[in-house]
Amino acid sequence: MRRWRMVLGADSAESTGHTLTGQDAAMDGALNALYGGGGGGKKPGGRSGGRSAGLGASAPSVARWLGDIRTYFPSSVVQVMQRDAIDRLGLSALLLEPEMLEAVEADVHLVGTLLSLNKAMPETTKETARAVVRKVVDDLEKRLENRTRATLTGALDRSARISRPRHRDIDWDRTIRANLKNYLTVPGADGGPDTGTVVPERLIGYGRASQSVKKDVILCIDQSGSMAASVVYASVFGAVLASMRTLATRLVVFDTAVVDLTDQLDDPVDVLFGTQLGGGTDINRALAYCQSKITRPADTVVVLISDLYEGGIRDEMLKRVAAMKAAGVQFVTLLALSDEGAPAYDREHAAALGALGAPAFACTPDLFPDIMAAAIEKRPLPIPDKETQP
Repeated sequence: MRRWRMVLGADSAESTGHTLTGQDAAMDGALNALYGGGGGGKKPGGRSGGRSAGLGASAPSVARWLGDIRTYFPSSVVQVMQRDAIDRLGLSALLLEPEMLEAVEADVHLVGTLLSLNKAMPETTKETARAVVRKVVDDLEKRLENRTRATLTGALDRSARISRPRHRDIDWDRTIRANLKNYLTVPGADGGPDTGTVVPERLIGYGRASQSVKKDVILCIDQSGSMAASVVYASVFGAVLASMRTLATRLVVFDTAVVDLTDQLDDPVDVLFGTQLGGGTDINRALAYCQSKITRPADTVVVLISDLYEGGIRDEMLKRVAAMKAAGVQFVTLLALSDEGAPAYDREHAAALGALGAPAFACTPDLFPDIMAAAIEKRPLPIPDKETQP
């Protein structure tokens, strides 16, 4: 009954027969401040709908509420409640105040909101905002960097497989399996038991010694407002890829204009503040720019991260993808790079890309290294189970 009373709100006190006291009452007050108005709580500027949610539009009251929810709820729940407060009560403008930013629980979604407010952010807030973004980016890099580097280093070694390796570069496991047909039985000496041997007619090994650039990677990222989380993750991955000497990584963001942020890849925070979330979308123009930067098609991977809502010339976009694939480019289309689940996307464009051999699918950050490894090795992409796909 206690749990039902907390879920259903104050109006259920009589029907559940449960009265809240102490910390339960304080938790209920924090929940009611956000959810008590049925989504129609008081908005900044005095507008209201339904019963007032009780969370005023002033920075002090919101800051107190943020402190309360961090006291009563775990971090994952706090992040959800913060997102709901921004969406339901229109509190984005309050994030422009340094005191507010210092009180919030930083996560990918908050970073996306801050980036969308970047142009309106006063100078007094920008340093605090950068500190919040830096914390999230550093946490993501710690979680994602080691596995990404390990997975892609292995893929790059395998993609550089050679048929006449030096002794130290021989892959004995693959060499033995490739030469099992050459197994010979050798009579034992002095009447002893027969023995066998594999004659290695073909040696398989890796060109591990070379530190030259083996693959070119172009990340082409849609910076429309719905892609906020994808932009954050892609920027972090871009910085990780750029730190690998055997990869030449280029990062391009676009809406109706195209911006090359490659020279800022050493710091993903600079990349993120160089984006401008929102606006229209011209995928064709972005792909035209990427196509102009390809010098080694057979050794190039292009990753388009977009919901495919094209505002440019659809047929030209598809022709560019077809031309790049015909030239030998590995082309990957990600509808989202985030943990948010099934995204909204243009199904007609996704089907058209699939018909060209460039299937479009959503990808979690944990799966991205495997996707890149498969593209580098030119093997089928490990597309997630279709039942979990949009």
